[in-house]
Amino acid sequence: MDHLAQLFSTCQQWLFETVVQPALFHLGMSNFIEDAYDATMWLLVGLIQVAVLVLVFGPLQRLRPVEAVRDRQQVWVDVLYTLVHRLGLFRVALFFAVDPLFDAMFGQFHLWGLATFQLDQVWPGVTDGPWVSLLLYLLLFDLVDYLYHRAQHRYAWLWALHSLHHSQRQMTMWSDNRNHLLDDMLRDALIVVVSQLVGVPPAQFVAIVAITQLVESLSHANLRVGFGRWGSRILTGPRFHREHHSIAYDASSPGPVGGYNFAPLFPIWDILGRTARFNGQYGPTGIHDQLPENGGHDYGRGFWAQQWRGLERLFGRQARSGGGVPPAAGDPPAPAEISSTPPAQRAPAS
Repeated sequence: MDHLAQLFSTCQQWLFETVVQPALFHLGMSNFIEDAYDATMWLLVGLIQVAVLVLVFGPLQRLRPVEAVRDRQQVWVDVLYTLVHRLGLFRVALFFAVDPLFDAMFGQFHLWGLATFQLDQVWPGVTDGPWVSLLLYLLLFDLVDYLYHRAQHRYAWLWALHSLHHSQRQMTMWSDNRNHLLDDMLRDALIVVVSQLVGVPPAQFVAIVAITQLVESLSHANLRVGFGRWGSRILTGPRFHREHHSIAYDASSPGPVGGYNFAPLFPIWDILGRTARFNGQYGPTGIHDQLPENGGHDYGRGFWAQQWRGLERLFGRQARSGGGVPPAAGDPPAPAEISSTPPAQRAPAS
């Protein structure tokens, strides 16, 4: 791990001195030099992730696709979402909009003498090892993501934003970041608070984000692959997560908090929460109100149209006309809560 960290640091230094620092001086923003060096770290992580997507996940999708891509324009919109998030543009926006608030809040906590809990010191000599602590942090943040994801499917105001993610009918390796920006800001704020409370070192936090994002890109891929009986219970894969996106019982219908297979990394949380389904097929994805027989609801085809319609759903403008807000608990299932593809025509499990 030390050799990898050194190599990464060298690449970060080169990228900063070659590209980022000259650009800041040219733009008259030299006062952000110190913060820009940290931002270069996220840029480099993003470039590595995009390279993995293009060079590894892309060929796998072409080798064993679940379905032929019919709407490439929507895939390109997902590519835009991915680049905005993975290359640091979204984090730059958070830096100016949210970070000052967090700095002030945690600074006040320190003045009050409130110490953070050091998770990696639970068992000195064991949990403070780099690999063990990384696993502990991954498990913790995956649990946080699991609980937040369930809330997104339970509460109407969160679903109004999160439904954008489920509106993609052509899931690919680029679909993970297809989210409303406000939804991402809320989720990232929660992650930052938790990371501060448990004392995650910056280098570990970067590794956690990178690993989580890559696994999520893989789990959204247009890839017909399963991890087997036991592997699928250890790590979330394309088959397991595609069941979560199934149009057959999407999140706007009643059920155990509106769906199944919520965990981004480790299905153990779905198993413990009784929301795991391991017998899913590679059926159609999307939201049932997108089907013509259910009104053919349009969630927007362009980036800004999708963002605007998410706000409309959030503030109730579309709720009165079937805008994708889930029914209250106890309402009867929607009559069209079935897949648009007959079971006999669905792809077999692998």
